[in-house]
Amino acid sequence: MTKKQYHCEKCGCLEYTADQIQATGGDFSKLFNVQNKKFTTISCKECGFTELYRNETSTGMNVLDFLMGG
Repeated sequence: MTKKQYHCEKCGCLEYTADQIQATGGDFSKLFNVQNKKFTTISCKECGFTELYRNETSTGMNVLDFLMGG
C-alpha cells in the first residue's frame, strides 16, 4: 500500500494535522454518556478544512468507558 500525499480540496495546501475525537451514538450511549464512536480528523493547516474518518471501537474499550463514567 502506498502512502497518498495530502491535498486540501478547498485551498490546495499540502500540509495537514491529524487528531482523534470521540462521540456518543444512539439513545443508550447518550443516556450513560458512553462515547462509542471514534473518528480521525484530518485538518488543513492553511484553511482549517476538516474531514472525519470513522474508526472502529472495541467492545472492551466501550465497557471500560462506561465503567469509568464516560
